[in-house]
Amino acid sequence: MTEIEIRKSQETLSERIAQISELLECSHLLDLDDGDLPQPLSGQEGQQALLQLQQLLDELHSADIAHILEALPLPKRLAVWQLVKVERDGDILLEVSDAVRESLIAAMDGAEIIAAAREMDADELADLAADLPKDLLQELIDSLDAQQRERVQSALSFEEDQVGALMDFELVSIREDVSLEVVLRYLRRFKELPGHTDKLFVVDTDGLLKGVLPIKRLLVEDPDKEVAEVMACDPVRFTADEDAYQAAQAFERYDLVSAPVVDALGKLIGRLTIDEMVDLIREESESEVLNRAGLREEEDIFASVWKSLKNRWAWLAINLITAFVASRVIGLFEGSIEKLVALAALMPIVAGIGGNSGNQTITMIVRAMALDQVRPSNTVRLLRKELSVSLLNGLVWGTVIGLIAWWLYGNPALGGVMVAAMTLNLLLAALMGVL
Repeated sequence: MTEIEIRKSQETLSERIAQISELLECSHLLDLDDGDLPQPLSGQEGQQALLQLQQLLDELHSADIAHILEALPLPKRLAVWQLVKVERDGDILLEVSDAVRESLIAAMDGAEIIAAAREMDADELADLAADLPKDLLQELIDSLDAQQRERVQSALSFEEDQVGALMDFELVSIREDVSLEVVLRYLRRFKELPGHTDKLFVVDTDGLLKGVLPIKRLLVEDPDKEVAEVMACDPVRFTADEDAYQAAQAFERYDLVSAPVVDALGKLIGRLTIDEMVDLIREESESEVLNRAGLREEEDIFASVWKSLKNRWAWLAINLITAFVASRVIGLFEGSIEKLVALAALMPIVAGIGGNSGNQTITMIVRAMALDQVRPSNTVRLLRKELSVSLLNGLVWGTVIGLIAWWLYGNPALGGVMVAAMTLNLLLAALMGVL
């Protein structure tokens, strides 16, 4: 799909989603219950809806189809999935969320999965491997040619948070002792360059990385110059066992589009590209949001009740335990609360402000950890800073609520208690947030 076609599909995506939804409503799919499997459409109206749906899906980008599939209940999702052309299955499976991908793969037979997987590159196969049945994965690997099999096994040998698991094997390498004119003639032999090719990788006869040749230099420099004269000799590079999140930070820091990946000896074995790094950053951000809500994994919004229950119960159980602990602490002061009913009305205010302050501290610390800014050498300074902020906030807002309590209940001692409670609560929230 060309850039113009992609831009057009983006502009009309909302209209296409509405059209697909309307076609689903007026077809036999409307009568399906959540437990039913999609049936082939029949009759003149059904066949017309089928053709229109097929045409709309053919015009949409794979990422847009993935978005539509995620927004449909399971029976309708599977019905639309059956209308997608087989050669596009692989691209769409890579675009949908893990939870939705699981439901789509479960609806495919072995032959369909293998046919879709054969259209993928080695790095894409490695991304999909975790969701495939083990016997089918082995059959798929055995069906690949020697080079593809070696690449897939290499990618699978790394942990999912390592650079090697995300590297792309499709790259263009050249020698340093040839002229730029020779390089240009060499590139013209390709039908198309690998995606996100902003530089060529310069290697010696042993495959060791010597540098990179940016495409912009190749186009503007004198064609008679040799590669060694214009290449960048010290590019940003990564080893296959490096942490992928640190690599993503480097991409952001140095505005990289692609970067070489080398082994322990410095031999070029692959490259990282900006699209993989963007996906990684997005997934990490989504994971943090889910963890903050106590969800263990991404959840299909149309998942079964049982699956959703299993994903959510643990955090609710923890919250129930902490709520019981809090209630017992309050129970210790039951006599004081009975004597001074105002305490019962003011306690939720202190608790709420303390919770918000703790969330602010946790958010700052998690961000600093993600950016690799928290180290043993600065932990004490960080703790001191957060405690100082909380102390000042506690005194300021504690004084505010103390004055309001004094004005409402005419009890200056109660106002003093509120100042102390707010200050101590915020200090404890900051301490726990940092720890």
